Amino acid sequence: MSRTTSGVGPAPATGAGVAAATPAPTRAAGAAGDVSAPDPSARTGPGVPPRTSTAALAGRVVGAHAWRGVAALMLAVAWGGNEFTPLLVMYRDVSHLSALTVDVLLGAYVVGIVPALLVGGPLSDRYGRRPLLLPAAPLGVVGSLVIAFGPASVPALAAGRVLSGVALGLVMAVGTTWVAELSAATGDAGAGPRRASLALTLGFLLGAGTAGALAQWGPWRTGTPYLVHACVALAAMAAVLSVPETHPAPPRAPGARLRDDLRVPAVAHRRFWRVVVPVAPWVFGAVGSAYAVLPGLLRRSAGGVPIAFAAFLTVVTLASGFAVQQLARRVDTARSARASVVAMAIVVPGMAAAAWASATLSLAVAVLAAVVLGAGYGLALVAGLSEVQRIATPDDLAGLTAVYYSVAYTGFFVPAALAWLSARWAYPAMFVAGAVIATACLVAVACAWRAHLPTGDETTPRVR
Repeated sequence: MSRTTSGVGPAPATGAGVAAATPAPTRAAGAAGDVSAPDPSARTGPGVPPRTSTAALAGRVVGAHAWRGVAALMLAVAWGGNEFTPLLVMYRDVSHLSALTVDVLLGAYVVGIVPALLVGGPLSDRYGRRPLLLPAAPLGVVGSLVIAFGPASVPALAAGRVLSGVALGLVMAVGTTWVAELSAATGDAGAGPRRASLALTLGFLLGAGTAGALAQWGPWRTGTPYLVHACVALAAMAAVLSVPETHPAPPRAPGARLRDDLRVPAVAHRRFWRVVVPVAPWVFGAVGSAYAVLPGLLRRSAGGVPIAFAAFLTVVTLASGFAVQQLARRVDTARSARASVVAMAIVVPGMAAAAWASATLSLAVAVLAAVVLGAGYGLALVAGLSEVQRIATPDDLAGLTAVYYSVAYTGFFVPAALAWLSARWAYPAMFVAGAVIATACLVAVACAWRAHLPTGDETTPRVR
């Protein structure tokens, strides 16, 4: 890697005990654009990265709420990424699209998410957080407008979804990292993953709830939800302009190559493969099962308001995840894989409940499944981001976050896969198979309970 090595933020006083990596400045202390200056009292030595002092920008201390501007943009873009979900039933009825087609369109934005994640994260390590995050809002707005004006066109819907995916990929990789760094800079490093998770989940929730209500009862139901999102995204973009840059673009060494910056050495960390990867696909696989598959199966039982029911199930799923994320810091620990194990222990009965709901077509059981799967999603997301933050070095935190989200979003292909396989197998049987696979992942992660923990002293987890 050609990037410079930097320090680790101070350990949080309470919470999960996650020490976020905060990049040290590459220019002299007090230079314009620097967020933090080296702390001369910090303990250094072999294997101990230098700490950083309280962040400051141009002589002023970074406010404790500076992260909220980035979180607002993350919320707005997540809003646009998930507003399509409760409308799957609408497109089946209004645009006469098949279940497989709408489920493929749901997952189409992964085509935009993954490249944006894998390129945007490392590039933000090279050029800074703000230049890579600012385009997310305009891309999300364009994606929403394309979908709004092409409700019956599969190519238009697919193009809009891909653009929404690119926007979401940027906020997930860059925004998550920026929130973590701002939190660490103000002495609350452990809050970074939780704050980023809450912003995304709240955006997913508000987008789905608002879109479902407008599509069921509002005017121009195929377009109004997307116009509302466009206004929200543009307003949120303004909030980022005043947020301090935490990773100014460092001077480039002669002969430095862009492809070197796209490498993420931390991906090779054994804990990433043994603890993070087995859980990651279940993050969005769980919620996709709850609010993309079950509403379609139960739309004839929804009392004449299938879109509203789909939106309700989406809101219930994400509200459950949001509530669990508030408590996640009490479960997560730097000393074991407890949070990941508990998350999978929730997902397993959630898949069993989904099998029950798909067999009985009971609205009450579907809501139960949504609550359980949402809880599994919420804890799994925080657990994964916390593990990534502990594993990564400051110079590849954004890159490893991008890789993590890329793996997590493979779970969004679960609805399309189930729709394709439904010609051969019944949904209850497929959900039972999902519960068995989730159990296998649970056992695999439990076997790596304390394996390959990032090295550190007794109070502050360190990067390896």
